[in-house]
Amino acid sequence: MNQELTIGFVGFGEAGSGIAKGLKSAGLTRIFAFDIDPARVRWRAEETKTPLVSSNRELAQSARILLSTVTCARAKEAAEQTAPFLTSSHIYADLNSVSPALKQEIERVIAAASAGFVEAAVMSPVPPFAHRSPMLLGGKAASEFAEVMTPFGMRLEVISETVGTAAATKMFRSIIVKGLEALMLECVLAASPYGADERVFSSLGESFPGIDWQRLASYMVSRVVLHGERRAREMEEVAETLRGLRIEPIMAEAAARRQDWCAQLGISSLFGADGPKTYREVVERIQAAGTKPA
Repeated sequence: MNQELTIGFVGFGEAGSGIAKGLKSAGLTRIFAFDIDPARVRWRAEETKTPLVSSNRELAQSARILLSTVTCARAKEAAEQTAPFLTSSHIYADLNSVSPALKQEIERVIAAASAGFVEAAVMSPVPPFAHRSPMLLGGKAASEFAEVMTPFGMRLEVISETVGTAAATKMFRSIIVKGLEALMLECVLAASPYGADERVFSSLGESFPGIDWQRLASYMVSRVVLHGERRAREMEEVAETLRGLRIEPIMAEAAARRQDWCAQLGISSLFGADGPKTYREVVERIQAAGTKPA
């Protein structure tokens, strides 16, 4: 393994710090990070022993491969702020959950600086897989990125030299995954007060055997509680992409609304970092607060 390899994270929230921690455990020690709100992420930097640099310029000077792990809304801005300091020796990988069209816009920003660009679609939650979260890659620099990073345990599949395919795969998978999360939350909110939830899931088990529906509901509702706001923004990206394809985003917009509704309740802090263990805990908290499902 190349111990001289240097990695920089643009944004150091849950995803960035989780991947950094995994890469360090795999033997990659020279990792740096820049975040526009250093106070917010300082504890993550200390936990992972990752130096926080003070600017995009310093990050580009410190690392050859940059991984952008910011919010959807800041993905292009992060690229624009970093691009002036990139050279042809840099690779810039965008791991954010944004639309294929936005990935292509970011590619143009990075290509104008002569740096290599990679779109990475992260196909699972970063916790608990960390750097081993499976990723689909696209872009002309994707093969080089995969060759360099795979030895450190990253699970990378190059699917196209054209940017957009990887993002589209993740985005339209999200219609099912995040849509099902929203449906699960709505289902348990309605069924639990009647004591009907167990029979609902038992009936689903007969229709779709092999799935533990109660366990799935608890997992999915927990994800909404912990990450509803981010998921809502991702579904808004999905909706915008569908409109561009002249498909009315009826289901995507509904999923975004339910995810956002849960986020605005502000109950995630009641369950700690790991979130609620069961959907019943969530329903009880909502009922105790006297909140009616929107």
